[in-house]
Amino acid sequence: MRAADAFAIQSRACAKLDSPFMGRMLPLLWQVLEGDTGAVAARVKAWPGDLSPSGHSVPLRLAGALHALVLQGKDAGLVAAYPPQDVGDDVLKPALAAAVQTHEAQILHWLDSAPQTNEVRRSAVLLAGAAWLAGRCGLPFVLSELGASAGLNMAFDAYALETPGGVIGAGGSPVRFTPDWHGAAPAPAPITVQDRAGIDLNPLDPSEAGDALRILAYLWPDQPYRAALTRNAIALATTRPARGDAAPWLEARLAPPCPGALHLVYNTIAWQYFPPETAARCEAALQDAGARATQHAPLAHLAMEADALGDGAALTVRLWPGGARKTLARVDFHGRWIKWAA
Repeated sequence: MRAADAFAIQSRACAKLDSPFMGRMLPLLWQVLEGDTGAVAARVKAWPGDLSPSGHSVPLRLAGALHALVLQGKDAGLVAAYPPQDVGDDVLKPALAAAVQTHEAQILHWLDSAPQTNEVRRSAVLLAGAAWLAGRCGLPFVLSELGASAGLNMAFDAYALETPGGVIGAGGSPVRFTPDWHGAAPAPAPITVQDRAGIDLNPLDPSEAGDALRILAYLWPDQPYRAALTRNAIALATTRPARGDAAPWLEARLAPPCPGALHLVYNTIAWQYFPPETAARCEAALQDAGARATQHAPLAHLAMEADALGDGAALTVRLWPGGARKTLARVDFHGRWIKWAA
């Protein structure tokens, strides 16, 4: 895919996800790079493979690098051109061009790694799914998150979700979700967690300044509410994910039974990025553990992942014994809305 197309696709995606600034900034950034001969432009133009959101997400890597400069206060021109300032393209485009040239080394470093957002609002979906499961099983949870990033969604039970049926989760939490809700709602049920753990190929530690900057830089500059939720979540989430491949970790995690608890394995926009071998081994581990599950030690797999339908993502669940897949909801990728179907 041509770089110009990747920037155009990402621009439209950001605009659709309520970020008009990103929708406007990314095409301007490509115009800057297209006419530039510096190291950043050269690397983007020569990038091997797919630059789009379905591939290496190069436009978002660049956007994160530039936003980091703003958050660090390293580039006065960008600070003056970025939200909450409201400037025209005649101001924004030169600020982008100057930043690409002035901070070449830092931007090239950010291009080395894929974006890591750890979107906290996906915990709204996890709370809804966990309440549905709690209402059926009536057991405490053992949590295992695949693709946990910085671990912020490992603490979803410490957050609060407002639904038409009441508040799910910790009612007084400073991390509170109010998605547009469609359809019925799962009845609020106690979500008690006995144990939690997660795995990621490149986990971040939000207690480290550099990792916290990375998490916040990939939030879009004209969406300060996301930054506020994330900062509050960082203060609440104290369990950090392990580093490694999901497959061997999940196999080991599922090996011992969890009598008297529901072992909930979950992932949000992560499975689709697993290499085929990793995905196959994870599925086999779930099937094997599911075959050993009992009513006293059940297993569930809750997944929020993109599918072919195009209307957000599907929230599906499998509960063993049994293991039949059920669609609970259609959900927005950033948790803005939930269309409950269960």
